[in-house]
Amino acid sequence: MLTYTHAPQLTGAYLGEVWERLPPALRPTLFLADPTLSQQLRCEVTVVSETFQYTGSFKFRAAYNLLASIPHQHVITASSGNFGQAVAYASKLLGKTCTVVMPTTSAQVKIEAVRAYGGTVDLVDVRQVSRAKRVAQLMQQHPEAFQAPAYDDYRVVAGNSTLGMEIFAALDPDVILIPVGGGGLSSGLVIARDYLQKETEILGAEPLLGNDAARSLRQGTLISNTDEPTTVADGARTLSLGQLNWEILRQGMSDILEVPDAAILAGLRHSFRYLNLKVEPTGALSLGALLNESGRFEGKRVCCVVSGGNVDPRLYAQYLTAE
Repeated sequence: MLTYTHAPQLTGAYLGEVWERLPPALRPTLFLADPTLSQQLRCEVTVVSETFQYTGSFKFRAAYNLLASIPHQHVITASSGNFGQAVAYASKLLGKTCTVVMPTTSAQVKIEAVRAYGGTVDLVDVRQVSRAKRVAQLMQQHPEAFQAPAYDDYRVVAGNSTLGMEIFAALDPDVILIPVGGGGLSSGLVIARDYLQKETEILGAEPLLGNDAARSLRQGTLISNTDEPTTVADGARTLSLGQLNWEILRQGMSDILEVPDAAILAGLRHSFRYLNLKVEPTGALSLGALLNESGRFEGKRVCCVVSGGNVDPRLYAQYLTAE
């Protein structure tokens, strides 16, 4: 596999160690054949769902690997919800405490889950103060704490790569479609593919309303959104990719598909109706991309990664019926 200037620690030896140590702490991912989409789009579709992972998303892979590697007893992080939940639960398992900075617009179910796992929630109005600024303020107040990055860290990427390990052990896809927010999960799959020397094409699926990663890949330089995106995919409301994630994706991801909110919700409804699977909008990005650009995948073995299923019940009901 390649070496990365932003993370020289991300070596094949380290990845192998994580793949041996981390899986016993995880729930195996769920593989679902999708005969409806396969017939409709004339391709072979397999959905890989992290909705049954601990805390309801792939983020637990990253959070547990990260927190298990540090001596700090208190952790501070920022999250729209899924990483915060994962950090809170990992902290509980590892005997640590945590504070999670969350936007006031976060799904209530995610706020309540962080608290249920024992985390302290610090709500901010991102129109008044950014998540990053609030985290910086808290770190000044608690200099002994560890600031946990949600995606821009080699331990996060390596933790997420265990999903790629599971996928390639079970499937031999032509294409993997994967949601992109900060780039932690997609980076993990890229390095897993490279470590195993597979030829699978990896495509990102990003909200059209927050398409910084797609624009970055097209222009060959890292671009940031000026404001937090207003997309329905709340887990992808990031300002930009992380530096490490950008270094990995610009070399290892062939394209990033921009998915309109309407297509994201179409993917969410498809999951409910045909797979009996509750998926949050961010998790539905890959299915939304497949539906939105279906002709691109004809005749291929397509793996669609569903990254999580944490969604507010009231909003979910609206999404299911809003056609």
